[in-house]
Amino acid sequence: MGVTIKDVAKEANVAPSTVSRVIIDSPSISKQTKDRVREVMERLGYYPNLQARSLVGKMTQAFGVIMPNSAYHSFQNPFFAEILRGISMQANQSEYGMYLSTSATEEKIYEEVVTMVQGKRVDGILLLYSKKHDKVMEYLEKMKFPFVVVGRPYQKEDKITFVDNDNFTLTKQLTEYLIELGHSTIGFVGGNPDFIVTHDRLTGYKQALENSGLPYCRDLVIHEEDMKASGMVAIQNLIKLPSSPTALVCQDDLVAYELINHLEKLEVRVPEDMSIIGFNNLALSKHYRPPLTSVDINIFQLGYEATSYLIKKINNPKLPPEKIIVSTQLVERSSCSKRID
Repeated sequence: MGVTIKDVAKEANVAPSTVSRVIIDSPSISKQTKDRVREVMERLGYYPNLQARSLVGKMTQAFGVIMPNSAYHSFQNPFFAEILRGISMQANQSEYGMYLSTSATEEKIYEEVVTMVQGKRVDGILLLYSKKHDKVMEYLEKMKFPFVVVGRPYQKEDKITFVDNDNFTLTKQLTEYLIELGHSTIGFVGGNPDFIVTHDRLTGYKQALENSGLPYCRDLVIHEEDMKASGMVAIQNLIKLPSSPTALVCQDDLVAYELINHLEKLEVRVPEDMSIIGFNNLALSKHYRPPLTSVDINIFQLGYEATSYLIKKINNPKLPPEKIIVSTQLVERSSCSKRID
């Protein structure tokens, strides 16, 4: 009879559950305990059952899809439903299954990814986000496990395969579009500043202002935490500024919808008093009141291309990193207008 997890636990003088957590590299277990348990595992020749399966070269024909937070919250945003449509179409064409992360916290997401990798439950990982100092990305790099990122990797774009839009140039052009309409005081409503997409878009916004000789004002920038605390208060503070904005660049269409609702309650008209641009060009945007000017970032294509390149990396892990930029299109509607002073 082979060595069991109970044998390892007894030899290392820990509970079997502790051995399980060491196997998935849980951060809740101390380094000293991990080292002791791993030494026992190696000495006794213990391998988890799923890991042993990989020793005969089996492939799972599946990959993991990791969202920035729980599936429940992510599916409230139509962006994820659309990107998963692109992912699933390519996966179906390539006869691959999907293992969707359902964890609700960063720590649990990390543990789930480690379980996928060390348990050989998947052949690769698709990250649907990119953020600064991400433990999951660092772990996948360390393990040399096939993965692709939707989003520009933080300081590692030459080392990691990723699929993205050119968010810097795109937001620079959108801000210039508003400047050409006569707006000189333009606000930016971004997402979580830890995410690279927010960083790139904010940088593009700043660059457009600088190129046009307009000052950057921190008071004109609202981030996700401001909106979560109270979107109404955030927008009230914005329009009460001595030099209040006449146009807003919003991180996505959902944020734009929320702002339009708040502005309506404050008797600020869109677009007569405030022009608004969103991102993602959601299906509702053309039916909103007013119909929302938005950027179509080809969400479906982001998912489709990312999955295509992930499967290539699974089949040939030695492929060099690739940078895939998906095109975008500005869809002009009625939420922006020329500024008439």
